[in-house]
Order: sequence, then structure tokens, then C-alpha cells
Amino acid sequence: MPRIVSVWLEQWPLTRLRRARTVPEQASPEATSPAVVAAIGPGGLRITAVDAAAWALGLRPGEPLARARARIGPGIAVHPADPEADTAALARLCLWARRYTPVVAPFGPAEGGDGFFLDMEGASHLFGGEEALMADLAARLSAHAIPARLALADTPACAFALARHGGSTRPVVVPQGGNAPALRDLSVSALRIEPAIAESLRRLGLRRIGALADAPRAPLARRFGETLLLRLDQALGRRPEPLVSLAEPAAFGASRGFLDPIGHQTIIVATAIGLMQEIAPRLAASGFGAQSLRLSLYRVDGIERSLDLGLSEPTLSADRIGRLFDLRLDRLGPALDAEFGFETVRLDVTGIGRLETRQDALAETGLDREADTGGTARLADALRQRIGARVIRVSPRASHIPERADALEPWRVRHVALDWAGRVNARPQGPMPARPLVLLSRSEAADEVFSLAPDGPPQRFRWRRRLHRIAHAEGPERIADAWWHAPAPTRDYYVVEDESGRRLWVYREGFHTAQTAARWFVQGLFA
Repeated sequence: MPRIVSVWLEQWPLTRLRRARTVPEQASPEATSPAVVAAIGPGGLRITAVDAAAWALGLRPGEPLARARARIGPGIAVHPADPEADTAALARLCLWARRYTPVVAPFGPAEGGDGFFLDMEGASHLFGGEEALMADLAARLSAHAIPARLALADTPACAFALARHGGSTRPVVVPQGGNAPALRDLSVSALRIEPAIAESLRRLGLRRIGALADAPRAPLARRFGETLLLRLDQALGRRPEPLVSLAEPAAFGASRGFLDPIGHQTIIVATAIGLMQEIAPRLAASGFGAQSLRLSLYRVDGIERSLDLGLSEPTLSADRIGRLFDLRLDRLGPALDAEFGFETVRLDVTGIGRLETRQDALAETGLDREADTGGTARLADALRQRIGARVIRVSPRASHIPERADALEPWRVRHVALDWAGRVNARPQGPMPARPLVLLSRSEAADEVFSLAPDGPPQRFRWRRRLHRIAHAEGPERIADAWWHAPAPTRDYYVVEDESGRRLWVYREGFHTAQTAARWFVQGLFA
């Protein structure tokens, strides 16, 4: 069972400023003026973080700065919010926390972005057990003047709720399987739900997580949607919540600075090609190719623009990567927002794949393998950059049941399989029965069916409020369910063409008996 540590960093923006020596350290809250961090919000500047002195004076995050100054006076030290610097400092702290476990995930927007999770499954015994691990982590954070609250539980949601809303300044360790009792008395706002939903639950009398867990689920889903039940189930361990670990620093990357900032698309693409040409020899030496990349553009004013690129197969071609970035920049257009230009361009390889040895041509078949896969891969990558959406393909599955015979999956290159003699390894294929171009996701019932023979094709039926008179029919093709599934009625499929020329794929489920008539369904349409 996974064991997750949640580390909530109290007033993280002020902690970062203090560690950067922007906010002076004082021995006690009484010896200094209150310090707050403010950002633009509804109605003007609002407080986003407060130190101990400001908290003692009654200042709280979310309060308008003007109201705080009117109540306390002009002696408040106000620091501008810098979310990017906070995120960068948190990333560095997460890298430090890898001394405990390789799986460290920073908080996301739902948690407020001021902490991180540690997945300690199978690692706590290296530190003398869970209690010793939590004590060591708390002591190290305290020694570095980083105030934090810690909790360990079976799920990230439960650990976060106890660390952020539990109220205990000492590390909390929940025994395995003890999520529900530990959360029962916490406020529903600890479930990472929207404040409006939490307020509505309070008005209904559901102030605690225990009361919410005991309430009927169907009315809650109808009134508040699926998100509320998802958050509740994640906290109680009924649904999984995988952690997205902090990415490793890029092992393959290169950067280039400019005395005169650049902003033209042609120059940016040429720079990306040059950087890839620097990286490619190092990748080739290790036997890998680039499969995902990130192009970071740093503006003169310090703002960073990042473009992520995913490829269908590993490559070392700088020209191909340049063309794809060119397509991405075409789609962005003015949204790139170069302002006064970019002074630094960096290209990092964020994902790699092993380069496969390919045979350029097959003498016996005349099949050019590179032409078979490379052109399709380039087309898929270009479409992904041009339209801004992932490319999917219909992939066949090993099932003779029509609705289970294929599935949609992300496009990826499929190489030709060769046997020991170098020939294309293809299974012998017999004549395939006709299959419709459009397969309905769910079969639709046909009504008022008339057939001349009990087991023959239909002569007339009504479907989608339209009467279809059949001029020609082919079949039947009998398809039965797999023996390892629950028993299901046998289907007899027919390809029918009505008097208007529309061709449909229909089937009869079961057989006619003296008590019941067989049912008919439409499952597909031919071109």
C-alpha cells in the first residue's frame, strides 16, 4: 500500500523572500513591522501571504491591502508577489527532498502550489521507520528556517488535508487503513473543493468530512457534480490519485544567448536547428534519439515562453525538429508575445527513445521500410503541431465481436515485423467479410420488422423514425460471443440495401420462439 507524505510550507512566498534576504529576519514578531505579499486581485491589491507579526495583528490572506493599511496603519512592509520565483524555489526544494525518495511531486493548483508530496512506499525503513523519517524531515526543514507542517497517510488527498487543515504543528502519522477516522472531524474544505461548494455544503449541515461520507451519494452527485465525490473518494482511498513526479533535469540540452534580442520566427527556428545539431552527437553516442523536446525562450524582461514538442518516434534530425517548431510557431502567431525580443534560447530533450537499426530496403519484397513508417510519422507529427491536438488511430484488437474489434489509441509508429530470414512476417489473410465504414458506438433497435422467413433477412423495418424497404440483402454471418464471457444471444448479421440505395449492417439477436420474437438491431452504415 502506498504511503504518502504531504509537506505544506507555511507562507511559502515570505519564506522564499526571507531566505533570499529580501525580508529581514527578526527575533520575535513584536520586534518588526508586519510583512505581507500582495498581488493584483478583484478590487485591487490583495494580500496573498502574511508573516507571524501580520497574523498576530489579524491580517489574513485574501484581505484587500487598502483595508489592512486603513486598519493597521502605513507600517506594513508590502512585497510584490512573484509566482514564477516561488515555483522555481519550490522545484529546487523538491530536488533536495529526493534524499528521501525518488518520487517527489510538487503541489498543483488544487493544493495551492505551496508544498510537495513524497511517495515513501518501500523507503521509510531506510530511515528507521515512518516516525523517524517524519522527525528527520521536520528537523531538517526547521534547521533551514522553512516552517512546514507534515502528515503521512495512505493517499495524497488525506495527507494534504491533515497537513494543511489538521491544525497540528507536529508531524502527523496516520496508520495504514486509518484514512476515514483521521479525516472524519476535518472541515469539508480540506477536500480541495471549490469554496462555493464548501459553503453550500455547510448550509446543508454537512460541515465535516465524516458527515459528507455518510450522506447519500446520488443527491450529492446530482447537485454538486462528479468532482465532489471524486475528491471524497480520493481522500478515503476509494479511487487512485497518481502523483506526477518532478521531472529530472534534462541530460541533453543546449542554449544560446544573443546580444541583440531576437523575435523573428525564422531566426528562432534556425536557432532551434543549430541547438539540435549540437545535441545530436551526444544523443547518437548514447544510442538514443529525441522523442520529446522543450524550446524555452527567455524575454528581455525575464518572462519565459516554453514550447513542448512530442514526436512519434525518436530522431536525430535537426531539420525535422526545426520544421515542427516552425509549424508550432505558425499556429501560435501573435500569442507567442515576443515583446522586445528573446535574449536567450534553450533547447532541452525531455524524452528519449532508443534508435532502432533499420534495413532500408527488402530485396525480396521491394518494401522500403523507411518510406513505410517515416513518411507517416512525419505526417502525424506535422498534423499534431498544425492543429494543436493529438493524432489518434483505429487499432485492431483480437476480438471477433464487432464493437470490441478495434479501439482508438494515440498514434505511434508500427514497424514491419521480420522473420528469421528477413521476410515480412505477415499472417495469411483470407477474404474478410464486409464491414461498415461507420460502426455505431451502441447498436440501435429496429422496430416493425417484417421478414418472409423466421430466420431470413428483413424485408422491411423502421429505424430512426424512417421506414426502410429492403431491395437486396446478403448474409447471414453468424457471430457468437466468446465462451469465456457470460452467455449472450447469437447474432446473425446481414448487409441490406434499401430502396433509396442506403446500405446498412443489421443483425438479429437470438431466434424466434413461440413465446418471444427475435430482436433486430442496426449496428453500422456502409458508404
